Amino acid sequence: MAQELLGLLMDANTQWVLFGTLLLGIASGVLGSFALLRKQSLIGDAMAHAALPGVCLAFMLYGEKSMPIFLLGAALAGLLATYCIQVISKQSRIKEDTAIGLILSVFFGFGIVLLTRITQSPAGNKSGLDAFIFGKAASLVGSDVTFIAISAIVLLFITALFFKEFKLLSFDPQFAQGIGMPVKWMNGLLMVLIVGAVVIGIQAVGVVLMSAMLITPAIAARYWTDKLSTMVLLSGAIGGISGICGTLLSTMAEKMATGPIIVVAATVVFLFSLLCAPRRGLISKALKHIQVKKQTAKEYVMISLYELYEKTNDKNVYSFTVEQINERRPFGTYFLNQAITRLEKEGYIKPAGENRYMLTNKGLTVAHEYTLNHRLHEVYLMHEREFAVPDVEDIRTDMEKLPPQIMTKLKEKLSQYGREPMLLNNQHHIKERKAVNEL
Repeated sequence: MAQELLGLLMDANTQWVLFGTLLLGIASGVLGSFALLRKQSLIGDAMAHAALPGVCLAFMLYGEKSMPIFLLGAALAGLLATYCIQVISKQSRIKEDTAIGLILSVFFGFGIVLLTRITQSPAGNKSGLDAFIFGKAASLVGSDVTFIAISAIVLLFITALFFKEFKLLSFDPQFAQGIGMPVKWMNGLLMVLIVGAVVIGIQAVGVVLMSAMLITPAIAARYWTDKLSTMVLLSGAIGGISGICGTLLSTMAEKMATGPIIVVAATVVFLFSLLCAPRRGLISKALKHIQVKKQTAKEYVMISLYELYEKTNDKNVYSFTVEQINERRPFGTYFLNQAITRLEKEGYIKPAGENRYMLTNKGLTVAHEYTLNHRLHEVYLMHEREFAVPDVEDIRTDMEKLPPQIMTKLKEKLSQYGREPMLLNNQHHIKERKAVNEL
């Protein structure tokens, strides 16, 4: 395997193809990031499908295979499709996604008709247009790769040159227009760049899968960062790695199209990101969810014990069964038993007979804090409109981050409702209870 791979890397044609797909992947990933953030993921799909009739018409007019002519026709058709989508969505009641689907199907259907006509003609075998459907990177020659490389470098250079403008256009177009930025011109330039990325990639990846080459690296990169510059770099790196891996795998395997393998390689990276990204990955979210449930179960056990003590008629009863705790706040047997075990190890509760538990002195203080915060949160939700909403992610877990004046008002309302925890009002009885707990 290693010798075969080394032999492929030494092959001049493979080196050309690797270089071309690498630059194509980088350019597609970088520009796909802006398309994703602007919620225009389907635009790339429409441009790719619309490129097919442009390529066919270019061949019919020119009469022979010429990559620059083909790509010029694809670019013009892609720009025309983009213009039609914008006109339809702005001048009618048809929404943008519907307009994209309409233009995509019409242009692609027209392209298939032209392709069928060309393949049935005497010069059809010389056209090589069948490679534009699913891509055929192995057919790239030195001149094709040179053209792709120069185009990709130009696209990346223009993107880097107008990065700040594209960033502002993606996140706050109204503000960009307000400060005098030519929003329409910048939007048109970005569309031209995306069309350019689509055009140079259709021979390697094909019109069907080019949209995946634009969006998949960007989605994968989005899972790893919140910073646009980092996302753009990651997306470009993922696109480039996918291009290299797809090219090598398709070359090593017999009769495997390069374009689909490149997309599969990018999809593998996306699936890895979906599962393993540290903040947004499914595994990370599942672990955080479990941790939250464990912490919530721990709080609920202590609050339930505290409230059971408050509501009992026999003040000589200081312990309660697991069934009583679970009836107070059902939370599932597994998490309930685990919470009880953790609380017992941490010294917040202790056994008081068979299947019965009571709060320790240490647990009493913590349970009071949990109960107080829980009831303050309930009061806050009841009167949320009366208070200025603070910039906190979770009010329930960030009650201490509320301004002091709001906390004071919440405690006043809590007192009005008679919902203050008993510990606040009956210090003498608490001393008696501490004495019993120490026995």
